[in-house]
Amino acid sequence: MDAAEWDRKYEGRELVYGEAPNATLVEVATALERGRALDLASGQGRNAIWLATRGWTVDAVDFSSVALTRANDVASSAPRSVHERLTWVHADVTQLSTEPNYDLVLMFYLHLPPNERQKAVSVAVSALKPDGILMILGHHSANIDSGVGGPQEAEILYTPEDLASDIGTRLTILTAENRYRDVTGGTAIDALLLASRPPLGSEPDRG
Repeated sequence: MDAAEWDRKYEGRELVYGEAPNATLVEVATALERGRALDLASGQGRNAIWLATRGWTVDAVDFSSVALTRANDVASSAPRSVHERLTWVHADVTQLSTEPNYDLVLMFYLHLPPNERQKAVSVAVSALKPDGILMILGHHSANIDSGVGGPQEAEILYTPEDLASDIGTRLTILTAENRYRDVTGGTAIDALLLASRPPLGSEPDRG
């Protein structure tokens, strides 16, 4: 799916995925000290906006200009202090050039063929500061047969083990597990990975 297709997906629809932040993000981020975050494939910005309301400075990246416009419209109704902590970036996350400036990097429900997913993961890894946290969450491969909703193309789905393999030795894996969500029609199965960049002075990255 290209940017034009995503633009058409978002056009004429307000808050396609709802205004509330992802529940797993809330669970994880409330235990972290606020800092600078990068939200890759941010869509209409529900997670980026929530982080900004919590005091995070957030760069939100998506290749749908329509989604980013919607996100900015929603954020403009927030207090100025929240709005000013948000930067919307129109870009392809697989080709993004980043510096290691981020305490938290998100990659939620980005479903691409494996080689493209691995490019996006490499972008995410390169963006982390020492001690930074990477959080990847998406539809599990098992969701086709055992879950509800999400893409029905096996090639673009993944398991926590797939994500850990994408990371390799570049980060320390903290969590790689299945997550379950009650949704209309049943239970959706997600794959969750949390990983961290080693602190300064530890063994350097090997990838």
